[in-house]
Amino acid sequence: MVGLAFKIRGAVEICNCQTDRSAKMAQNVNPFYTTSAVPTKTNEERQNPSKDSHAVTKRLQKELMVLMMSTEKSVSAFPEGENLFKWIGTIHGPVGTVYETLVFKLSLDFPNSYPYTAPVVKFVTPCFHPNVDIHGNICLDILKEKWSALYDVRTILLSIQSLLGEPNNDSPLNTAAAELWSNQPLFKKQLHETYSRDRESL
Repeated sequence: MVGLAFKIRGAVEICNCQTDRSAKMAQNVNPFYTTSAVPTKTNEERQNPSKDSHAVTKRLQKELMVLMMSTEKSVSAFPEGENLFKWIGTIHGPVGTVYETLVFKLSLDFPNSYPYTAPVVKFVTPCFHPNVDIHGNICLDILKEKWSALYDVRTILLSIQSLLGEPNNDSPLNTAAAELWSNQPLFKKQLHETYSRDRESL
């Protein structure tokens, strides 16, 4: 069973990076929001960058408090140093998958247009996975065209955690990982070898 605080099916699609076929669902959305109340940017906010920056700062401070008070211990995130626009996230591999016992660090870079634009999220810890390339880029729709201002850092981390155990092999970023996925013992061996070797080189 994937160790998530919540898991709602059918809400978030994994991105289709190489084909036009429909991808399967990544399944994690924030249960406290509904799509009927999606916030939009006002004209004043679009014309006033400093106001944008202040609004983003307040939003990120609020999200940080939510994360700090959360009882969900399998994901976490904190600003990197004094820069509130750059965070380091931590994801524990989901229970019952080949990623169990592994811990991954991710970088989150927030634009001045957040939450109307998705942050740039990458794996810092090398991750052998069908939907993660060698540079740490992640193929996930909610980080691209399916992004919504209703999503937050917690949603992002839980969705990526879910993706670890349920990849979309139809449109992989790492073809070697996608081809090996059906053979879980071999995949796990390669995963742990890559994880141990690359962590030592960091």
